[in-house]
Amino acid sequence: MLKTLARLLLAVPLLYSMSIFGAAAQSAVQPTYGSELEGFAYPYPIQHFAFVSQGRTLSMAYMDIAPKGPANGRTVVLLHGKNYCGATWEQTIVQLSGNGYRVIAPDQIGFCASTKPDGYQFSFGQLAANTRALLKSLNIEKAIILGHSMGGMLATRFALNYPDTVEKLVLVNPLGLEDWQAEGVPYATVDQLYQNELKTDFNSIKAYQQRYYFHGNWKPDYDRWVSMLAGMYAGPGKAIVAMNQAQTSEMLFTQPVAHEFARLSMPTLLLIGAKDRTAPGANRAPVALAERLGQFEKLSQQAAATIPRAKLVLFPDLGHSPQVEAPQQFHEALLRGLAE
Repeated sequence: MLKTLARLLLAVPLLYSMSIFGAAAQSAVQPTYGSELEGFAYPYPIQHFAFVSQGRTLSMAYMDIAPKGPANGRTVVLLHGKNYCGATWEQTIVQLSGNGYRVIAPDQIGFCASTKPDGYQFSFGQLAANTRALLKSLNIEKAIILGHSMGGMLATRFALNYPDTVEKLVLVNPLGLEDWQAEGVPYATVDQLYQNELKTDFNSIKAYQQRYYFHGNWKPDYDRWVSMLAGMYAGPGKAIVAMNQAQTSEMLFTQPVAHEFARLSMPTLLLIGAKDRTAPGANRAPVALAERLGQFEKLSQQAAATIPRAKLVLFPDLGHSPQVEAPQQFHEALLRGLAE
């Protein structure tokens, strides 16, 4: 008995050192990218739209994918979420272009392969204006605007500000179905958010997405998108990447769109993973409040009842990113909704 115990005690430091070595090895193999995602392979060629905003010359990266086969004359603009990039729409682009749509997938200023400006005043109105300028430069006067997560808030603001340019609005698990600040979630300053962003790495991003986006599940395919983000935090541009992320976190917390849903005049399709519980700032809220935030099934039903020309499609078993979690199921619903 004593000899067995002694062997176990001797094994503890070895097991500990092996676990540390394993974690270090995992960290060592993670890629490192530049502040504008230099080194990451996009699924289609990246183009750059140069324009002046707030006294700065900025560059918005975007992909412009022509229809495969007969064109239907319609364009879809894909607006990424805060923890994604235009590249994450890879499978959606394949489906849309394969069904005759032209697809525009930009990276917003402050994100991914676009400029990370210092001291920029981020707002959904500004990002919508930037996107409108991009579309004008491409001679696109009317398009289907599709936004996911934070991109859903941006898509809503775009539709409110430029209603005549929106053929149809599609919201995929959009943030902003509730006003977290009005619900009582404490405010966090940009400085506080910045300090938290500096701690971001592959493991923290994965843990967050696994818990809130994929309701505890994980597939190896998701690692690519985590590495995409983590690589920028691990690279030489970490400070400006973290600052822009802090600024846009403050933006989405303080610029709600839910109070304006009744003003949306175009047909609107809501594609919602019902298991989603994403609620920015919930980690700062009292437990009782945090538990009732981010209930997407209920919130999306309320939104659909408020938006005048809305149709709601619920995916009962999916979470925050149905287009990543169950692409076939999602794209069948999307294509069906666009055809209606």
